[in-house]
Amino acid sequence: MFNMFKAWNDAIKGGCLQGDVATLSCLPAIFLNILSALLAFVGLTALIMFIIGGFKFMNAEGDPKKISGAENNFKFGIIGGLIALSSFLIINVISTLTGVECIKTFGFGCQ
Repeated sequence: MFNMFKAWNDAIKGGCLQGDVATLSCLPAIFLNILSALLAFVGLTALIMFIIGGFKFMNAEGDPKKISGAENNFKFGIIGGLIALSSFLIINVISTLTGVECIKTFGFGCQ
């Protein structure tokens, strides 16, 4: 099963906690988990935009103003999803071109 917050579980096993308090070595895992949750939120928001646009389009009754509003829902859903996904593409392209693979892991530096 897909575990969206796997990085946090790995960080805890790696010893980033001192007692019950998180240390700075936990920050990359926290950042990765927040990023994963935001990506899921963006995908869900894009899906909701498509559904709302579909309902608006079905209920437009031929009114050009309502059809335009429905098209805007589709357009903004696509644009938002593409912007979110292109951010990951840009990071991967930069990583591949420069040969610095550690920027994909959200760490504080390369060893």
